[in-house]
Amino acid sequence: MKTLRFILEKEFRQIFRDPSILRMIFVMPILQLIVLPIVANYEVKNVKIAVIDHDHSPVSKRMINKLEAGGYFKLTGYCVGYQEALQYVEQEQADLILEIPTHFERDLVKEGAAKLFVAVNAINGVKAGLGASYLSSLLRDYNSDIRMESFPATKFSQTPQLIVTYANWYNPFMSYKLFMVPGILVVLITMIGSFLTSLNIVKEKEIGTIEQINVTPIKKYHFILGKLIPFWVLGMIVLTLGLIVARVVYGISPVGNIGLLYAFSAVYLVAVLGLGLLVSTITQTQQQAMLIAFFLMMIFIMMSGLYTSIDSMPYWAQVVTWFNPVRYFIEVMRMVVIKGSGFADIAINLGIIFIFGVLLNTWAIISYKKRS
Repeated sequence: MKTLRFILEKEFRQIFRDPSILRMIFVMPILQLIVLPIVANYEVKNVKIAVIDHDHSPVSKRMINKLEAGGYFKLTGYCVGYQEALQYVEQEQADLILEIPTHFERDLVKEGAAKLFVAVNAINGVKAGLGASYLSSLLRDYNSDIRMESFPATKFSQTPQLIVTYANWYNPFMSYKLFMVPGILVVLITMIGSFLTSLNIVKEKEIGTIEQINVTPIKKYHFILGKLIPFWVLGMIVLTLGLIVARVVYGISPVGNIGLLYAFSAVYLVAVLGLGLLVSTITQTQQQAMLIAFFLMMIFIMMSGLYTSIDSMPYWAQVVTWFNPVRYFIEVMRMVVIKGSGFADIAINLGIIFIFGVLLNTWAIISYKKRS
């Protein structure tokens, strides 16, 4: 234990001696947690739309006013023909084109039906899909308003109607920040843990101090623990700072037991730090370690369920996510923070992460070659 204490003292002194590491550990995660949830916005607003109104009727003008008043669309062009509107799209001044045909109001009143043409700029598929969905929804609402105004209520009394009421559980106002902040906090903790530990041992190799350590009577598991524990402590501090930022900046606090969140985080950090140490033991330069850690983190983040639902991925990709520790922590973080889940709800995820921690750290100890 005395040997382990000396290693820990050395590691903490080395960490606090380098101001750049301290900024990377404490300042960067806080700034990223403040900025990223704001820019990682699932809402699409100010969709630029060009309108071609061949009818010029009160009904068509009222529909255009409804689109502008909705807050989602910004009228950037009032065109006389489709080719003119297409120029707006080609010059990136419009995302959608709405063409209202001649006799739109007459067909709507006399025949009870009228057609509209919508063209969508689908270069940005997400924005195009959401913009078209918003437009269709607003047009359906406008259609319902017109029908109620144009026909007596007695005619609808004989027609069966299906009325749906719904409630948003756990996130009643559908706030994307409540959904994104816990996930982004997980990613930041993972990046701090994996990147810094992946550079730790390999840095000793580059500057030559690893040879001095290898000739000392230090057991391999003492050496790995000495490298792991300081960053585990710092990771828990980053988690605490992240929860404070979430509470102060976004008003988000865990609905569930915060102690349960810390307990899971403690096990998760052991697994992630073990992965970083494993990378550090099998590489010879910091550049190699950075590239491998970056490669793994890109896969972990994109296949973690942070931005896209895992259930919507192909089955083979869902199988790959079984081996992604970030996926399990994001699930638990959202379950505890948003839903208020208890130990029974996260027990399986905790068991999986515990297995990850044992395997990765054992592998790191075996991979570390101590030469005398």
